[in-house]
Amino acid sequence: MLSKDISKYSKIRYEVRAYMCYLFSRHIKSSVVTPSLEQITKELEKIALEIQVFDAMYVLDSEGNQVRKLHQESCSVEKTQPNYADRAYFYECKKERRCTLTDPYPSINGGKLVVTASYPIYDESGELVYIACIDLTLEEAIKIGAPTKLYDAFSKTSNLAYFALSLMLFCVSALLFFRGVYSFWNALIHFNKLDIKEVFEATILLTLSLAIVDLVKAIFEEEVLGRNTGENHYAIHKTMIRFLGSIIIALAIEALMLVFKFSIIEPEKIQYTLYLTGGVALLLLGLSVYVKFAYSAVKDDRTSGNG
Repeated sequence: MLSKDISKYSKIRYEVRAYMCYLFSRHIKSSVVTPSLEQITKELEKIALEIQVFDAMYVLDSEGNQVRKLHQESCSVEKTQPNYADRAYFYECKKERRCTLTDPYPSINGGKLVVTASYPIYDESGELVYIACIDLTLEEAIKIGAPTKLYDAFSKTSNLAYFALSLMLFCVSALLFFRGVYSFWNALIHFNKLDIKEVFEATILLTLSLAIVDLVKAIFEEEVLGRNTGENHYAIHKTMIRFLGSIIIALAIEALMLVFKFSIIEPEKIQYTLYLTGGVALLLLGLSVYVKFAYSAVKDDRTSGNG
């Protein structure tokens, strides 16, 4: 699933960039007296033998013209001069004056998602002469940045565990829902002998069912589907607010039910409802603080362009 691969890449992007920068700097000097295109090509061929799998390797001049390209199959050299000055891997590398790594984008070689590592090469006066570029498929980039060989296996096992837990929580929610519906239906059938307790019970059960469904939704989307982009972080905050709000509502209903019960049956115990009401008030205060900081964080992320 591409969305999950993009999410994985965002987590290990710094590791991939560090590795690619290490390869470039070990084989190609960033600043040399007289940068030779032939020498740069030979060093790229050495890098190709080391990483073995790449989508494309090429060299751009200071204007973004492609002056050399290596094919993966045979590492044969193609001399072409298309211009890529409008591509992020060129102008970002030129602007930042350091090794850069792009976000995933569709490759012109088959439309696969690739990422490009680019490395600036300067002459003795500090003027940009060439930019060496390596395209990696998103899949290979993830393999490069994976912490260990067991990364994929652990990731799949973790996904299965979260899927199973989500399924079980959904079953619990379904049980609460059907029990709440049963209590409500039973109250309708015996309307002449309506017990207010059954109405409160149905309301609490349905509220808890809704809260668990929201929790399952958040877990499934983030851990199983891998949707943990900045925008989804906002959705997770929203889900948590709904979940905590549902719990508070359920507790408030329970407190109200105890007030009715104790005022009719055991008036001397009505002070105990104050403890539960106080707890609900503290939870509501805590939720208010959470909402304030959560939305402030989301606002800051959007202002800085991360969300």
